[in-house]
Amino acid sequence: MSTGWWIDAAPSPPLSLPPGWLPSRPNGGWAYRDRIPAARAGLGVVAFYAGRYGHSSAEAWERRLAAGEISRNGVPLRADAVLVGGDRLVWQRPPWPEPAVPAQWGVIHDDGDLLVIDKPSGLPVLPSGGFLEHTVLRLLERRHGDDPAGVPRPVHRLGRFTSGLLVCARRPATRAWLSAQLRESTGSLTSGASGGVGGGVGGEVAPCRKLYRALLVPGRLALAAGDSLVITTPIGRRTHPPLGEIWCAAEAGDPAALAAHSQLTLLESGGEADLVEVAILTGRPHQIRIHCAAIGAPLWGDPLYLPGGRARPGGLPGEGGYRLQARWLRLHYPEGSVLELEAPAAEGLGTTAECPAAQDHTDRCSGGPKG
Repeated sequence: MSTGWWIDAAPSPPLSLPPGWLPSRPNGGWAYRDRIPAARAGLGVVAFYAGRYGHSSAEAWERRLAAGEISRNGVPLRADAVLVGGDRLVWQRPPWPEPAVPAQWGVIHDDGDLLVIDKPSGLPVLPSGGFLEHTVLRLLERRHGDDPAGVPRPVHRLGRFTSGLLVCARRPATRAWLSAQLRESTGSLTSGASGGVGGGVGGEVAPCRKLYRALLVPGRLALAAGDSLVITTPIGRRTHPPLGEIWCAAEAGDPAALAAHSQLTLLESGGEADLVEVAILTGRPHQIRIHCAAIGAPLWGDPLYLPGGRARPGGLPGEGGYRLQARWLRLHYPEGSVLELEAPAAEGLGTTAECPAAQDHTDRCSGGPKG
């Protein structure tokens, strides 16, 4: 497992924390492993790492090499060396303090295999960006290590500061079909705020429906309350300091860009922020943040994405300040039953007086499957 990009995060100050928070504490370090492709043969160790992980300078890699943190083919290195195709490099990163995080969540659904939790804002899902132990995955492993049914593992990601419905599963087969559903949905994007989410193209029911609530910078949408806008801006990788590359609105003509499809509905205009509902047909990285920024209405308080969908230089995906909640989810089981779930309303993102699907489903928020 890779921890992805990392940034050395400063530890949280030793202040009193709210109940249910994990305090800042050092982890056990981590081994980052790379195998040298033939195309990179002839590079020095420092040059390889500085090019592979552009968020650290060549000088930083020289210090790590001199400290004996890097090995090649199992042999610790103290000086630079020329690499050969097939060489195996390991950087043994020393322990570092992880920031304090909220570590409690509500359970929305648990049938012994499928587990859906209400993830709190501020808690990372998987190791990345300076977090290793203070993540949903590690907490699940510790809390369910003795579960005879297995450890529930996240099927998808939510951003660290995105709250709401996070789908996990214990069985590998369940994770496989859930992952496929959450990655690509089909059917129409009729918004719940505009008349229900049950319909699809030609009456087809979408196998998976995902609805989010968000606060946007006010006054940027040329919409009346209840009106919707479809956003299809492709999402791709662009150069970015200090990470090297980052997901943004794709450059025109980018052959590697990912198609992305969202539907935004304005629920309420406000002087401080606009409340919107967003249905997503695709599950691209940071899709809602990028799509809202792409139409000139970034999430209120988003420190990363600028109007137009580009990333702010120096901004990081794991920085908070925005308000985004995975609010409502519908899944179709392989045998044909349907599960519809809703998270409790996050502060400032509306109420749960009614769920956003068809009103004839009197038991639709019960948390159980319907045939």
